[in-house]
Amino acid sequence: MYGLKTDWPAEIPPRYFTLQEYEGSLPRWCPGCGDHGVLTAVQRLCRDEQLEPEKTVFVSGIGCASRFPHYMKAYGFHGLHGRALPVACGIRARRPDLHVFVATGDGDCCSIGAAHWVHAVRYNMNMVLMLLDNNVYGLTKNQTSPTSLKGRKTNTHPRGAWLEPIDPIQTTLGIQNASFVAQTVDWNPPHVLATLKAAHRHPGMSFVRILQRCPHYPNQDFVELQNNPAKLLLLTHADGIEVDDAVKRMFKNRQEHDPSDLDGARRLADREDAVPVGLFYRNDSADRYDRNTVEGLATSRRDKIAALEAELSRYEI
Repeated sequence: MYGLKTDWPAEIPPRYFTLQEYEGSLPRWCPGCGDHGVLTAVQRLCRDEQLEPEKTVFVSGIGCASRFPHYMKAYGFHGLHGRALPVACGIRARRPDLHVFVATGDGDCCSIGAAHWVHAVRYNMNMVLMLLDNNVYGLTKNQTSPTSLKGRKTNTHPRGAWLEPIDPIQTTLGIQNASFVAQTVDWNPPHVLATLKAAHRHPGMSFVRILQRCPHYPNQDFVELQNNPAKLLLLTHADGIEVDDAVKRMFKNRQEHDPSDLDGARRLADREDAVPVGLFYRNDSADRYDRNTVEGLATSRRDKIAALEAELSRYEI
């Protein structure tokens, strides 16, 4: 046709996602809740890594932290109490093309979901597990959780919790085939973001414990850590969590720790004089169960039916 320009490029320009494109419903967490900072860090992670919203999924169980999928403009699955990880493993098994994140709390993960936590770490399927640990059942109004400090007074233990708490870092380091174990604090947003970026880039199950303030129950647990930076110990290493000098200066105490040293990681996790933050352990070569579950994904429906009928025919009389 006369005058028609035929040399225009046919390529579609690349998409670019802004922070607003990851913002879901307005968060309903209490003012001052540490979950707000973690949500912002995750949205920044998605923006910085340019994760396609339609290729990203957030899975949760029950609890304050488990509201997470509602506040991300991506796919989400708000599951049953303690059952986030089986759902996430199922998604990873059948949709290896998706970026999978799990948001769970200390009650959801370490109590009713403890068995799933152990096996999900052992399966080492490629996903990020964020444990938002505030040491209490907050959504159901102040009951003792598995990570509540001994002596902490709650509605279920008005005279104080009887037992020493579970240490999620030590527990995870003790699970066979653990491949990425890190810890951070919600009141240091740059470190949270750097930790989650390293977790997302890791090829396997990334377990990230985030010490997370609850403004109501019990609001004093992390006050000393905030007021006395000397109680925090920044783990540094070339293969650890990469942070700039400005972030490092926020920590009075630092220690070089090789994340390939499992015994060293366990000794650090057992320290009582300081709370380490950073990467405890990483093993990029650990076995991954999702490398087996992808077998047969490309099989057509016709071939699946034929194989099923052939198998059933073996039992004909």
